[in-house]
Amino acid sequence: MFLVPLPFFVAFLIVILLAKEYVGRDAEDEPFQGSLFTVLIIAYAIQSVLIGLRWGYGILAVLPAMAIMASVIAPLAFLSFRSLSGDRLRPPPRTIALHLTPAAAVAGLVIVWPAPVGLIIVVLFAAYGIALLWDARSGPDRLVTSRLDGVLHSYRAMYVTGLALLGSAASDILIGLDLDWSGGVHAPIIIAAGNMLALVTLGVAATVARGSPADAASTADSQPAPLPGPNDTEAVIARRVEALMLDTELYKDLNLNLAKIARRLGLPPRDVSIAINRSHGMSVSQYVNEYRVRHAGKLLSETRDSVTAIMLDSGFMTKSNFNREFLRVMGMTPSAWRRAQRHGPMTSANSLHPETANETGAPKGP
Repeated sequence: MFLVPLPFFVAFLIVILLAKEYVGRDAEDEPFQGSLFTVLIIAYAIQSVLIGLRWGYGILAVLPAMAIMASVIAPLAFLSFRSLSGDRLRPPPRTIALHLTPAAAVAGLVIVWPAPVGLIIVVLFAAYGIALLWDARSGPDRLVTSRLDGVLHSYRAMYVTGLALLGSAASDILIGLDLDWSGGVHAPIIIAAGNMLALVTLGVAATVARGSPADAASTADSQPAPLPGPNDTEAVIARRVEALMLDTELYKDLNLNLAKIARRLGLPPRDVSIAINRSHGMSVSQYVNEYRVRHAGKLLSETRDSVTAIMLDSGFMTKSNFNREFLRVMGMTPSAWRRAQRHGPMTSANSLHPETANETGAPKGP
């Protein structure tokens, strides 16, 4: 009886996730950013197939390819998420070459001296996992080129990827210990379970970070850590951001991100993020979403346009995020809000949440 190894199903699942993402891909998405995550997802799928060949059919000839692919995955994951953290979507060629140097070294070592290859891969996965978690300390606003409508999901994907890389390093250590202590009796089980879990997790995380956000939990856990009040410079920046939103309605931009806001103001993204955090006690994405929600509330009250059309006109890309943010800001769903306006006196957004809005209906300034 012919049996298909479980890693083959993992590879198939990863390919399905990638195909699904491409079907729903926005034509205005940044090409290199998408391609970088695409290469990462394909690398996960290839590695899963190689694992299936090795442990499903006992084909030892794939071991060198497995080692090389593993040494590529960790730096590629780091570079993919780092591309969301700076003004340049495409890392400089020198940076890419530097991070792929260990993979080149592994490619040579598997031929002439394979003994240290396992240790090198463990170190790579652990180092890049720690690096991603270190970057994640700054919160969602770290991902300045990620679309604000999905930045929280990209941030969670980065955090999960860092943990998954550390988990892969730990599983490699367990395999080494099992080989030393019991001759590798438990190695196939450890590898099958560890790699299946890690590759599925990494594939889903990369797909979420690459494209449209998936459903997630409440935005309550996305609140930035409490910061001291704004100083004079930060208060001025916060007022400039407010003026930019009110004067240009920039919040309607479906692909708006922190980097774009900062460029319009001629300021570093970090300065804008800190000013919003300290002045309003929320992340930049939450701040912008309040403008979007209040604009949507106005359209729901005054027009007969569909909820989907209003959602898109207000700058939201997905219904899940729109409904969640509308509930957070207005205290009810978009449909409930529209019904309330039709069956009773007009209820302003200010009266629902006076602590977060001023007379313009925008988030309250400093």
